[in-house]
Amino acid sequence: MSSSLLTKVKHLAKAHHTEVIALRRHLHAHPELSFEEFNTSKYIAAKLKEYNIPFTEGIVKTGIVALLEGKNPSKKTIALRADMDALAITEQNDVPYKSKNEGLMHACGHDVHTASLLGTAKILSELRAEWEGTIKFIFQPGEEKAPGGASLMIKEGVLENPTPLSIFGQHVFPSMEAGKVGFRPGMYMASTDEMYITVKGKGGHAAMPAEYNNPLLIGAKILQELYAYFMDEKTKKIPAIPTVLAFGRFTANGSTNVIPGEVNLAGTFRTMDEKWRAEAKKIVKQIATTTAESMGGSAEVKIMDGYPFLVNDADLTHSSKRAAEEFLGKENVEELPLRMTAEDFAFYTLHVPGCFYRLGTGNQSKGIVSGVHTPTFDIDENALETGVGLMTWLALAELSK
Repeated sequence: MSSSLLTKVKHLAKAHHTEVIALRRHLHAHPELSFEEFNTSKYIAAKLKEYNIPFTEGIVKTGIVALLEGKNPSKKTIALRADMDALAITEQNDVPYKSKNEGLMHACGHDVHTASLLGTAKILSELRAEWEGTIKFIFQPGEEKAPGGASLMIKEGVLENPTPLSIFGQHVFPSMEAGKVGFRPGMYMASTDEMYITVKGKGGHAAMPAEYNNPLLIGAKILQELYAYFMDEKTKKIPAIPTVLAFGRFTANGSTNVIPGEVNLAGTFRTMDEKWRAEAKKIVKQIATTTAESMGGSAEVKIMDGYPFLVNDADLTHSSKRAAEEFLGKENVEELPLRMTAEDFAFYTLHVPGCFYRLGTGNQSKGIVSGVHTPTFDIDENALETGVGLMTWLALAELSK
């Protein structure tokens, strides 16, 4: 692509920066939970109307898909996706755009993703005489809640009529300085499944141990056995497959002198291999049930399937990284390590080649260092200019191939 077009994109990203900041601040101040993004959806629809970009709303209730045609629209179709839901976290930042919805916060940067995609749509609309093909803009609900808005939007036909040949997703990265971005071809993020174990024993008065079978001890033993297997045995047998087993909840409705009849455990299992993923679920159930039975109790295991592991298409990601280096300079484009976090963008990559990359949003000198899913998460808003400009450039680069 021409250097003049690159200059135009950079100019427009800078020219619209103030507007994109305003978009992000409005969204940040009005967060909504997964699949409840009704006002967010209305706001996005109003902006798309303002930009004169046609769209369809009401997909999975709150999702929106906009379709922008350039010259020769049937030549090629690509998709750009942003998620738009928030989290049940009470914001602790003292900023003018602090959340107005008590107990809710855009603590994972989806306000950034949505504002960036709106800004990208506006620039690509203004440049539509300079590119060929069609671009789908996917504003997706419910990334934070299983079964994931991506899977539901796919079921409702978001990747059809027309079908994109590739899809891009961008995500904030607070540990990376604003102005930088990161890519990783191939395996990048883990699958995720939720595990719930109900352990039953026999309750009673704490002073009479002969009359009860304490389910807390059974639950503790189950945890020990599970951790021993997945941290030791798994490492010996299949060390090449990244795996995380972790339990974050162990609840028992007892008291100082009351032994309850049951306890409940909740945790997560993450990996990057579907065969091992299926096998591991069986192992979890077997260890939990046999351990409980050996101690005179019982265990019921429920596993909620989550998101698949995310694989970035190698060719698409390599070409996108080169385009990013052209746009930002090689010094501002980094190689990303594997992550055991999960993303429902992975569902899209099961159907079309995808590139999920990271946008640096931190700033050590300004003290903007808090991680996602924390009550003090925020961004250096200079990252919005980078996010909008780069996503625009990646779309143009892909369409020109």
